[in-house]
Amino acid sequence: MKSSTRSLNDLSRQADAISISHLRERVFEPSRPSAKMRYISNAVLFVRIFAFAAMVPYLLRLKLPRVGGVLESDRNPVPVPVPEDSVRKITAYVETVIRRGKPLVRRGCLTRGLTRYYFLRRAGMDVTLCFGMGRLDKKYIGHCWLVKDGEPFLEVEDPRARYLEMYRISRAGNQACTPAATKGFGSFPNS
Repeated sequence: MKSSTRSLNDLSRQADAISISHLRERVFEPSRPSAKMRYISNAVLFVRIFAFAAMVPYLLRLKLPRVGGVLESDRNPVPVPVPEDSVRKITAYVETVIRRGKPLVRRGCLTRGLTRYYFLRRAGMDVTLCFGMGRLDKKYIGHCWLVKDGEPFLEVEDPRARYLEMYRISRAGNQACTPAATKGFGSFPNS
């Protein structure tokens, strides 16, 4: 009788140990997010991008140093590698918002550049937002674009050939470009 009682107690302890270890694995092991959670997360990101893009005209009523302060207020202090699919998702959402958000979202490089910059920086990417001026048909025109690792990022063509950089917002801080750094303000490209 004692041997059967002992074996039942041993079995009971083993079952408890197995269930506790199984529970521990389920609680402490990160699980992949379900499709529903990914859908909700993507929907929330899209709404945040839409709301930010709609606010860009109001944000640009501030002076550029203050805009830089707003864009960099919650930044990641140290850049981290951002998965390519996250960059594609943010870029696609920004483009969709700009294309379909009218009349609440203005089209153009300012909305695109500021919105991309804000969300890519929050994702951890080290990008810089540049503002420049150029001439086209004797008229001054402006443009803003992103720079990553010293090169234009997510641009169809290199804007540096057409626009003279005047101001930049980055993780390192805001800075106006000096005439020495831009080879003189008097010599705009295409003039």
